[in-house]
Amino acid sequence: MNLSDARPIEILLVEDSPSDAALTREALEAGKIANNLSHVIDGVEAMEYLHQKGEFAKAKRPDLIMLDLNLPRKDGREVLRELKNDSTFKTIPVIVLTTSRADKDILQSYELNANCYITKPVDFPNFIDVVRSIEQFWLSVVTLPPNM
Repeated sequence: MNLSDARPIEILLVEDSPSDAALTREALEAGKIANNLSHVIDGVEAMEYLHQKGEFAKAKRPDLIMLDLNLPRKDGREVLRELKNDSTFKTIPVIVLTTSRADKDILQSYELNANCYITKPVDFPNFIDVVRSIEQFWLSVVTLPPNM
């Protein structure tokens, strides 16, 4: 049974750009898959969210993380490294969604066990298409690990 049949998918968006976060939320809300999108603006908040610290004490464990690489305070590479080295979080799929097309960023993300690497399109219609394709694949086709 797909998780989408049982309950809404919990998505954590780690994104410092307010406009990209708004576009992502809009694209996911327009989709057909029930999801709850939580948004944090940097890597420090992402780790606080995952560890349910401070204002995130009641945060739900995400089924999927959408992670920008270039973040303030703690960048996405550091977050990815911490997640995949922690037995509590390493099974959560992480989609790197970033503007970087640099080979070194792509390679490093996969070396740090990202589940996929997607470069953000710069124009609105293509960005919406990318988010919808993420939703279609990760929330409809893939069976996500159980949320323990």
